[in-house]
Amino acid sequence: MVDLKYGKGKIRVSIPAKAAVSILEPQHAPVLASVPAALDSALSAPLGGPSLEAIIAARRPQSVAIAVPDETRPAPLRELLPRLLSRIEAGLPGPLADHVTLFIGGGLHPPADAEAVERILPAGIAGGCRVVAHDARTAVMRDYGATSRGTPVRINAEYANSDFKVVIGQVDPHQFVGFTGGAKGVVIGCAAPETIEKNHSLMSQPNAHVGQLKGNPVREDLTEAGEMAGIDLAVNFVLDADKNVVHLSAGTPSRVLESCAEICAKVYGVAIEDKFDIVVASCGGYPKDICLYQAQKGLNLASQALKTGGHILLLAASQQGVGDDIYFDYVSQFTSPEEVIRDFKSSGFRMGAHKAYLFGRTLVNYDVAVFSDLDPGILRKCQLRAADPASIINEWVASFEGTPRVAVIPNANTTYFYNSAGSKR
Repeated sequence: MVDLKYGKGKIRVSIPAKAAVSILEPQHAPVLASVPAALDSALSAPLGGPSLEAIIAARRPQSVAIAVPDETRPAPLRELLPRLLSRIEAGLPGPLADHVTLFIGGGLHPPADAEAVERILPAGIAGGCRVVAHDARTAVMRDYGATSRGTPVRINAEYANSDFKVVIGQVDPHQFVGFTGGAKGVVIGCAAPETIEKNHSLMSQPNAHVGQLKGNPVREDLTEAGEMAGIDLAVNFVLDADKNVVHLSAGTPSRVLESCAEICAKVYGVAIEDKFDIVVASCGGYPKDICLYQAQKGLNLASQALKTGGHILLLAASQQGVGDDIYFDYVSQFTSPEEVIRDFKSSGFRMGAHKAYLFGRTLVNYDVAVFSDLDPGILRKCQLRAADPASIINEWVASFEGTPRVAVIPNANTTYFYNSAGSKR
């Protein structure tokens, strides 16, 4: 028996005694004793630049913009924001509310509604500051030109035109960005659709892999775009599997990303000698499995521990449904993942449709089943099979000749794998 995160709770999964079971978990890391104290230390000696107070004294900003994640990405804002705002306010010519705007950077996700804003930025931690839920499709954008890879850098104009620009975000393994964090909360979170689409279109290029920063075209493009946009300060953190902060850095986005990615790789990079016959993967619970669109990341990473042709069960509550209408409308047109892949390659990169392509790359190589709150008919339209965990695992184990090797992955959206004879990239 093993208890796995599912939505905001857990479910118990039983695996027959015939199987040889390995649990592939993130590594333990010491939890920070005090997040506000760690933030104070990081702001006093930022990586790659002077202290927060020194920057503000030199700039004398009239307007400050702070980008934070939407609710698909956990962030300890209740611990971070009050202290950050307090130190910023000390250098402002007037009250916080007159000078600071908080931006919820959801990229192409639907902009946060009033209830979501209250969950992300309760009034008690927002310091009375104005809150803007970025809407990629309607916001006025500022144009910074194009990166060396041709990505048009167009950022929410109100954020971009502020005198002092801050981004707060988590550094997590990402299936083709390498690691989240750095400038991503602005270059993707507060960007125009064409910026996001062009950057993500690099995902099929060599070296666009989980766990890789150097030489990763998607990541390097993001970093270049962030430098063009002039982000002044990044506050990034690494969370353990229970959402506790184990590392925090502040400074220039690229230096902060490098610092956090080093720790993140030690926590979430797991060495395996051989791949497995069966994988049982939980995305890691809420908000990692908030919708099917987000859960795809767990399926992709977990499949990397599986033999070609092997079986994988994904546990993803998906309380907010499929999560993206463009993805659902696109994938519903086809009867097989092979058709999706052919069409996507022939018709060119499109955001939303790219998620069907990413699902398809896994579905053509592995036998996939999904346990979620979604209607089985909706899953079928997404070319996914609904299954009861006990029944499907028993079926797979019983049909295996000999002893099947089963991997249980409790945090599939963030755990990635490398051969123990190789490196973490």
